[in-house]
Parts: sequence; structure tokens; C-alpha cells
Amino acid sequence: MRVLPCGADAVLLEFADGAEALAYRAGLAAAPLADVVEVVPGARTVLLRGRDATAMPGVIVAARAVQPRAATASAAGEVRVPVTYDGADLAEVAGLLGCSPEALVARHTELTWTVAFCGFSPGFAYLTCPDAGWMVPRRQSPRTRVPAGSVGLAGEYCGCYPTPSPGGWQLIGRTDARLWDSAADPPALLAPGTRVRFVATPAVAR
Repeated sequence: MRVLPCGADAVLLEFADGAEALAYRAGLAAAPLADVVEVVPGARTVLLRGRDATAMPGVIVAARAVQPRAATASAAGEVRVPVTYDGADLAEVAGLLGCSPEALVARHTELTWTVAFCGFSPGFAYLTCPDAGWMVPRRQSPRTRVPAGSVGLAGEYCGCYPTPSPGGWQLIGRTDARLWDSAADPPALLAPGTRVRFVATPAVAR
């Protein structure tokens, strides 16, 4: 773990990979640090923001003593996301993974996914799963506009687009779930630590 200063009242903890970062966050959740007012997870980082600059020396010492542990269900709970699996890249992704589209859908819905962190756009969650067989390359030519609700795969992650935006993820389906609502509290449906189960739903004519 590398400890990097980040302004006067924060520190960035950098790990070798996402698994180490998740294990550290699980340990941190089990034993929260005094004087830490915000924890911001990343792909392989954890940002700790302290109460103020004077608290940071103690925060750094305590952060180094956190014992990583296996991730467990968090207070964020579990969310079921309905998905119509008719994405433009479904057949191609199935071929990349060496299975049929039907088998891909079965695997995708059987697993419990976990929000590792959020980024890219408001409400966009990067989800991981314990199955290591989900490495999917991004598209060589990103789309200039991906519709809201699109469900895609890229690298080791699964993600759902909360709003229309450009994107290079491989699209396998779409959901009608409200992923981002600026008037809601909280505005994002999927927060770090949330467990997600995808549920296959039949296509409906639009």
C-alpha cells in the first residue's frame, strides 16, 4: 500500500489491484477510523478525507494499521436490476467468452455483483464479481452515444449507463431501472458496496 498526500486534509491509499483495495475497504468498514469524515473508493485506491489538516498524522498512522478482510454484505444492501438482454454486442461478447448468448445471460444473472466504485458520470457504478472469467475488451471504436439504461461489459467490470453518453463498453442489454435521480436521496441507485443481482426480463416493443 502506497500512502500519498492529497491536499492538506486527505490521503490517497494506492493498492496493487482492485482485490486489495476491496479487502482494505472491508477492513476499514469493520473498524472505521476516528477523524475520517469521508471515504472515496476507486479502482485500486481509497481516498480518506480527515476532519481537518491537524488530524491527518493520526489518520495516516491508523490507516496503515487497518487489517484487510474478506468483503461481506454491506449496509448498502442488495438491489435487483431487471435487464432485457438484447444488446448490440451480446453475440460478439458471447463469442469472446466462448459461450452462447443464452449461456452468457445465465452466467450474468446467476452471479452476485458488487459495486466497487463509482465514476465516469453521476450514478455510473463499476461492478465486479467473484467469477474471474469476465475479462472483455472495450470496443475498438467507441459509440458517440450510448442510450441511458444500457448494460455493458468492459475489462473486468459490468456497468449500467445512467444517462446518455459516449462509451466504449460492450453492450449486452438494457434496464429501465432509475439509476440516477438528482431529486432523490440518495440520488444514485447503486452506491459502493451495494450487491446487485441482474434479473432477465422479456423484451417489450418500443
